[in-house]
Amino acid sequence: MDTLIQTKNLTKIYEEAGQKLMVLDKINLEVKRGEFLAIMGPSGSGKTTLLNILGCLDRPTSGSYKLEGEEVANKSQKELARIRNKKIGFIFQTFNLLPRYNVLANIALPLLYAKEPRPSKEKLLSLLDKVNLRKRASHKPNQLSGGEQQRVAIARALVNNPEIILADEPTGNLDKKSEEEVMGILKRLNQEGVTLILVTHDPKIAKEAKRIIYLEDGEIVR
Repeated sequence: MDTLIQTKNLTKIYEEAGQKLMVLDKINLEVKRGEFLAIMGPSGSGKTTLLNILGCLDRPTSGSYKLEGEEVANKSQKELARIRNKKIGFIFQTFNLLPRYNVLANIALPLLYAKEPRPSKEKLLSLLDKVNLRKRASHKPNQLSGGEQQRVAIARALVNNPEIILADEPTGNLDKKSEEEVMGILKRLNQEGVTLILVTHDPKIAKEAKRIIYLEDGEIVR
């Protein structure tokens, strides 16, 4: 497998009220194409910040981040948005569905934001088939269970055919049955070739990954 993601001395410092806060401290990480990686660590260890940088939602203070061999750490916000739209799908703990839109419209949203042509209804329905929700296509989010909403969020993450899916505590708000359904879908996507990077505090979820890294105080400790 070739290298998809590579960071060298990736550092993120926030400044608050004149104080410097080191959130990530010289992170060196390599992720192969098609890998399933879990990131664990206590609250405040830098997990979400690292995921946001890998997802081009944020930029490091210093260090290198190469995606498919291309340096992206210093790119403009417009260039980062283009990379996100072409290569990356996001799944969050809070499903981030828009309540006034039905399931199909929610799935299509990333393409509308990216000013891409709206996909055909059949393509959107085929994404719902992947998460076993075709029958819910015309429902609004408040008519769905938490597990169903997260499955809609997974379908939305797939709408731009991403090479990478970044999932931040994707099972954090779910009951056990929904958790198993969501993890089953994510594992299947990984088996189909999607690179999956998942942040979790749950050792049971992390064990589903092929590799786990542990963060503490912004450093990879093992």
